[in-house]
Amino acid sequence: MSNITGVTRGGVEWVPAFITELNQSNCIGCGRCFKACPRDVFDLVEREEATAADDDDYEDDYYDDDDDGFSDDTSMVMSLKNLMDCIGCEACSRVCPKNCMSHQPQPVVA
Repeated sequence: MSNITGVTRGGVEWVPAFITELNQSNCIGCGRCFKACPRDVFDLVEREEATAADDDDYEDDYYDDDDDGFSDDTSMVMSLKNLMDCIGCEACSRVCPKNCMSHQPQPVVA
């Protein structure tokens, strides 16, 4: 099966690589991917919402003795909101300082 291809304005074919995964454990919640994405693929969520499914994986270094219960680290992370709206431009990966995104070409679906 062949992959989805695009054509530039100049007529050159290219193969877009669509986002397939976002590693929230590496995400620092900087919002760069959110700002770079032209298609509203990402959403900024509370870190505990992203990890609420398994509290055992919630690392102790996110906590401290301050009033709010969190360390100075960010308590927000990116999540994939509209994965199917990705156009494969990879702008998010180019601006991500932590290399949180995985991309790959996708097959044409008939």
